[in-house]
Amino acid sequence: MEYVIETRGLTRSFGEVEAVKGVDLSVAPGEIYGFLGPNGAGKSTVVKMLTTLLAPTGGTASVLGYDVYTQANDIRLRIGAALQEASLDDKQSGREILQLQGALYGLTKPEVAQRIDELSVLVEFEAIDRWIREYSGGMKRRLDLAASLMHNPDLLFLDEPTTGLDPMSRARVWEEVRALNSQLGTTIFLTTQYLEEADELADRVGIINDGLIVAEGTPTDLKKSVGSDVIQVRLTSDDAVAAAALRDLPNVEKVDIGPRALLVSVSDGAAAVSPVAVALDAVGAEVAELTLRTPTLDDVFLELTGGRIEASQ
Repeated sequence: MEYVIETRGLTRSFGEVEAVKGVDLSVAPGEIYGFLGPNGAGKSTVVKMLTTLLAPTGGTASVLGYDVYTQANDIRLRIGAALQEASLDDKQSGREILQLQGALYGLTKPEVAQRIDELSVLVEFEAIDRWIREYSGGMKRRLDLAASLMHNPDLLFLDEPTTGLDPMSRARVWEEVRALNSQLGTTIFLTTQYLEEADELADRVGIINDGLIVAEGTPTDLKKSVGSDVIQVRLTSDDAVAAAALRDLPNVEKVDIGPRALLVSVSDGAAAVSPVAVALDAVGAEVAELTLRTPTLDDVFLELTGGRIEASQ
């Protein structure tokens, strides 16, 4: 497979400080790749190297088949980047921003007009002719996203695209990211500190910590790697009888009798909930509460880095 992004042993040092210590990455065409890491882990440094804003110290890296050391200009013409802090002139309108962006990439006036029409539909941008100073944070983020797409890039870097947005604006950006990927086939490299965002959007996730990739895989596989689904059962009757009734059920891996509830570890929580409830009813167990808990990316992050990512926001 010819990868859109491929790095081998990528490093970057700042004096005696080694920020990135040998990163191997492979991102396939059409993929949404989520890149997670706490502050100071090397996440931003990797992104700056891939977008040719920072030269690597060592290793190899190619983006869209071009070498980041020797073919930076070719990469810049073919990627888009929506950074966390958008630099927008308050004295311009949204349309003027997009026209300028198109001109910088060499688009003709008819091509610029066509792209603005296409992007206005894609990102549902209703305020294109208003001054930037009148924009909300969510509107500025959507305009920045549209600007990064003016030249129809094959690869889009999104750096924490929903940081600071309210839940409604965040959901809107998620819809736009999905549309870019599904409708246009755009490969997206998404850095985020919102684990829910990576879980919702990413086909695969890479977690970087202390300058190294410590885990990589689909969100589902990563969550399974740290533990089973757990059905928690709070009873008002005999725990031991209920536990015995559950141990031989399909999908049940083990049953622990905790201080306040039975903890039933299962391979497939959704499939096991109903058989567990039926088995408990068959032995006359009096169930006060039955809940299903599945591992989250936060659990993965805690297991691999020793901290929860929310603490670093």
